[in-house]
This record gives sequence, C-alpha cells and structure tokens, in this order.
Amino acid sequence: MLVVLTVVAVWYLQHRPPSTRVAIQPALETFNGCGMEGDASSLAVRELNLLKNRYTSPEPQQIDPRATLAAMLEPGDDRVRWNDHHAAEITGYVWEVKVGGVETVNCHAADPPDRDTHIELVLDPMNGQEDRRVIVEVTPRSRTLAGQRGEDWSTPALRDHFHGRWVRVRGWLLFDTEHRDQSANTAPGRSRDWRATAWEIHPVTNLEVVDRPR
Repeated sequence: MLVVLTVVAVWYLQHRPPSTRVAIQPALETFNGCGMEGDASSLAVRELNLLKNRYTSPEPQQIDPRATLAAMLEPGDDRVRWNDHHAAEITGYVWEVKVGGVETVNCHAADPPDRDTHIELVLDPMNGQEDRRVIVEVTPRSRTLAGQRGEDWSTPALRDHFHGRWVRVRGWLLFDTEHRDQSANTAPGRSRDWRATAWEIHPVTNLEVVDRPR
C-alpha cells in the first residue's frame, strides 16, 4: 500500500495543473560567481556582506513599526537604534538614484547591472542636504527577483520611474559599518559626511510610488 501511495504522489506532483504549482525561488546563494560573503578578506566585512546580500522578503511580523524615515533622521549616535535582523517600511521623496560603487559585496563587479543601486531619500523635497538623506539599496539579487515579477529594477529604470517622486520602500534594516565615519549621526561635523545615518534599508524588497504624505 505504501508503494502505491508513493507512486500516486509522484504522479500527482508531475501532472498537477500549473495553477496549483508552487513558485520556487531560484538559488541565489551564488550570483554571477559571487557568494553571499562577497570577496572581502575581513571577517567583519564578510559578515556584513551576508546581510547585504539577503534575498528573502521580510515577514510582516519582522517589520519594526518604529522605523520611519523621520526616526532614521533623528540626530544622535544611532548605532543601536535599530536591529539589522528586523525590517522596515518607510516613505520618502527620492532625491537621487545612482549606481553604487565597486565593492566587496559584489566581488568588485564593475558592470552597473552587477552593482548595487543607491537611492537617496529625503523627508522634505525642499531640503536635500547630504545630512538629511537616508540611503536604501537595490542589490543585483533583488533586481533579479524583481525581474521575475515583471519589474525592471535596473538603475536607469529605477531613476526614470522613481526619481523626484514619493515612494514607499520595504526591506531589511542594515547598519552599514563601512559608512559610519561618513554619517552625521555617528561622525558629526566631519566634512566628508555625505549621509544622515549609516542605517539603510538594504536590500530593498519592495518599492512603489505613493501620494505625498499629508
């Protein structure tokens, strides 16, 4: 009887209607020959890259409702303000969209499609000062998953569609220690500060245009 049931189960899995099949995410542990840790030599950076290269979407219970754009812009040393095993959903105005740098997280890939996209959000469209910007990042892995949903998350497409608009961004919280000395909250007063905080949404898992908040 067990053999018969097994044969029936296998037959069903092979012949069930397409509408009942479960969509399976592709294996993205290795992407374009680059593993989740990237090619960093430092253990700390390898561990950071593992967080940056996450490609699963957060569950609703993992989203921290306290993490808003206004809260992320609050001044003061914010290293322990959030938890990078939690996620956030924030709304902001897109000040800039550009290709990220050549970094260990992507094994020093030089081609723009294999690099992160930096999206700079501000709370006030009339104030785009560097110390009032929060960075959110689309990664090559999240770009691939968006493509499977029929969404073009290439840097040019993201710029064309979202630049100068209000957006709602969902994804994983991340404190990017590589930029803590370039952030106003953790390195106040330095001339090389180009962001408000080292906290990011990285990677972005969902991005949509919304009306300007009242």
